[in-house]
Amino acid sequence: MEQLLKPGSIGGLIRTSLWLLVLGSLVGYGAIFFAGASAGVFDANSINTGDTAWMLVSAALVMLMTPAVGFFYGGMVSSKNVVSVLKQSVVILSLISIQWVVIGYSLAFAPGSGIIGNLDFFGLRGVGFAPDANYAATIPALVFMVYQLMFAAITPALIIGAFVERIKFKTLVIFTILWATLVYDPIAHWVWAPDGWLRALGALDFAGGTVVHMSAGFSALAAALLVGRRLKQSSLGENANNIPFVILGAVLLWFGWFGFNAGSALTAGVLAASAFVVTNIAAAASALTWATLSWAENRKPSAMSAATGAVCGLIAITPASGFVGPVAALAIGVIAGVVTYGAVYIRTNKIKIDDTLDVWAAHGIGGLTGAVLTGFFAEKVINSAGNNGLLFGNPHQLLVQVIAVVAVGIYSFVATWIILKVLSFFKMPLRVSASEEAEGLDMAVHGEAGYRL
Repeated sequence: MEQLLKPGSIGGLIRTSLWLLVLGSLVGYGAIFFAGASAGVFDANSINTGDTAWMLVSAALVMLMTPAVGFFYGGMVSSKNVVSVLKQSVVILSLISIQWVVIGYSLAFAPGSGIIGNLDFFGLRGVGFAPDANYAATIPALVFMVYQLMFAAITPALIIGAFVERIKFKTLVIFTILWATLVYDPIAHWVWAPDGWLRALGALDFAGGTVVHMSAGFSALAAALLVGRRLKQSSLGENANNIPFVILGAVLLWFGWFGFNAGSALTAGVLAASAFVVTNIAAAASALTWATLSWAENRKPSAMSAATGAVCGLIAITPASGFVGPVAALAIGVIAGVVTYGAVYIRTNKIKIDDTLDVWAAHGIGGLTGAVLTGFFAEKVINSAGNNGLLFGNPHQLLVQVIAVVAVGIYSFVATWIILKVLSFFKMPLRVSASEEAEGLDMAVHGEAGYRL
């Protein structure tokens, strides 16, 4: 009997299975209290099948982006940590898929205060087949919910690039749930909910430059500072184990980003077409910018630089994608390419913070650059729900964009710092032991090697 109760034994498996069965049964019984809550009465004529089909496809495209981040990051790390990065991205997708259904969507999109939503949509109660006119009048509320779920899932997956190769897996799981609830959900409410304070101020963020990229980037900076440097710190790409993985991840992200940005139109119409086109332009411009700068610095045009540059262009165009035209998108791609390349250089050579895969430089600074440039290039003629920017006669919009990026950047950094400090206080170490880090997380933590040669 004593042998059966040892961790890792058949006894541990049986005990864990029983607890999970009890949990599943209790949750199943609770379904009677939500009977029909996610269906509801609806008018079939209110559903536009073309819009619904486009949004379901867009949700699937954005879902693909989270494992694509795993490949993008996984190719950049050492060969003994590639499995850990891929696993972390899939686990985060799974965790947020549950958190979002239970409370996340409600906190982000239910009515509430200017800061946070209430729990009216707890367990998706009231989120059914009928459209929610506050967000998308031609698709089921369930479709809007699952589309936004994929945004919520990819955002914490972006943060892992700051502390790959050394993060404690159990701590990462708890951190992800807390971060999504206390950082992502409130910021999403600020920017996208009708009563959110930044939306009321007039801040423009079409697809998540502040909500997704700035929140991830500035949270990554706080995490990198608290988790600390790797035992053997290296610059971006120096120990990359698989450049084809990096390129594959970047291309899949580029592909998925059409759902990310064009899908944010929430209809299969002209605005989606415009967002689709400008997304591609900015990505291409930034990829060429990064490749050119890499060529100038190292005398060789780096493939990884081109792939990273494309992602930085995608990041920067995200907040502007529904408000700017093709020429502005070209400018955003070039400007953001220079700014993010410079941020990586400064982070690596001047401030020496071990943000392993430069999440702050790419996503934090890239998202900030795109959000501010939206204040220059936005055109109301492209999107009547938006506003004109500085170049089109409205300097006030630039001021609003600056307020938004300052608020999101500070809140993301400070809240993440507090969450990690609290976890440390409750005896949850942020990083693995030195011996585990030296061995690599693939075998030391997960018992699975990425390559068997």
